[in-house]
Amino acid sequence: MDLLLRNPKNQLLKNNITISGSKSESNRLLILQQIFPEISIENLSDSDDSVHMQHALSSDNEIADIGHAGTAMRFLTAFFAAKKGETKILQGSERMHNRPIKILVDALQDLGADITYLEKEGYPPLKIKGQTLVKDSVRINGNVSSQYISALMLIAPSLPKGLEIQLEGKVTSIPYIKMTLTLLSQLGIQGVFDKTVIKIEPKTTIEKKTLVVEADWSSASYFYSLVALSEIGSEIKLSSYKEESLQGDSCLAEIYKHFGVTTSFSEHIITLKKEKESNTNNLELDLKNAPDIAQTIAVTCFGSRISCDLKGLHTLKIKETDRLEALKEELTKLGANISVTNESLHLEKAESMQEGVSIKTYNDHRMAMAFAPLALKEDITILNAEVVTKSYQNFWKDMKEVGIVQDVIK
Repeated sequence: MDLLLRNPKNQLLKNNITISGSKSESNRLLILQQIFPEISIENLSDSDDSVHMQHALSSDNEIADIGHAGTAMRFLTAFFAAKKGETKILQGSERMHNRPIKILVDALQDLGADITYLEKEGYPPLKIKGQTLVKDSVRINGNVSSQYISALMLIAPSLPKGLEIQLEGKVTSIPYIKMTLTLLSQLGIQGVFDKTVIKIEPKTTIEKKTLVVEADWSSASYFYSLVALSEIGSEIKLSSYKEESLQGDSCLAEIYKHFGVTTSFSEHIITLKKEKESNTNNLELDLKNAPDIAQTIAVTCFGSRISCDLKGLHTLKIKETDRLEALKEELTKLGANISVTNESLHLEKAESMQEGVSIKTYNDHRMAMAFAPLALKEDITILNAEVVTKSYQNFWKDMKEVGIVQDVIK
């Protein structure tokens, strides 16, 4: 399905939107619920990724296909490696079979895991024969994806002696490691994170506990972008959010002040309001702790006609697509002057935006959603628009709610 998004006449936005639970929190809790059945979860993410995770965890089939779900691939690799007596084949989409997993597999094998590559060395699909992992210490490179580290942290309480994880190199996306640690703590599991060492104590049972998943902050980023690109006075209310969030992407509230957007909290609702036009000529950000919002911010800068320098983006090379190259390709079609390296992006101030452009999404949900707010500037077509279901089932419905006119063209 391709969608033509048309520039709405009324660009003073006034809407209330409810957003599904955080994919990051949901997927962590789904693994922990398997280890500790005493857990009940409310407001689970309805994303494809979380659905794939639930199917893989509940199915008796030896083969688990997780599609494009990178988080599921990493968390399930560790989970099934520590599940004694069960054999599982983890596979996914063609892109998933080209996303590296060697760093995590090496760490698990050091702990005693029995994992075999079925095709290409260092990449899925994997054959995993569950074992009791008796070692209690492991080293892992911390500068590729924090999901490798979180995968180890999630199984740590189930290991006989717990686990000490020694991190080597610069650590990426620290808020996601802290999220995992906080969720463990909420279940009464003791853990510490001290610079380059994470120590998780073993735990056999926990008290019955219900955890409510906060709405997804990365999903909120597209509404921040819409408000930033709309008229002064626009206001969108989003629920359900916590002022003291576990999610690294909650830094949006601070970042979008540069675009004249304020954020106010009331109970579990955040109100985004366009108070003024941006007075920033060039936005410089290090997004190493929140790389998932880089595409949204780059597109907002382009639409706002300001330049930006974004760094800390090295993990974007191994996502659903090479997000840096994809951004360069699609923004260039719109008239941008943009350059990228392996970990950074430089965008010049745009004087105008090419109209009638079709945006390729590269099987990447965030490409589709990041570019959608540009419909406030010119008509734009999003190709393969249904890819958004990977993380946000109701995205196009919610875009229609805020006034983005949509025509299905295929």
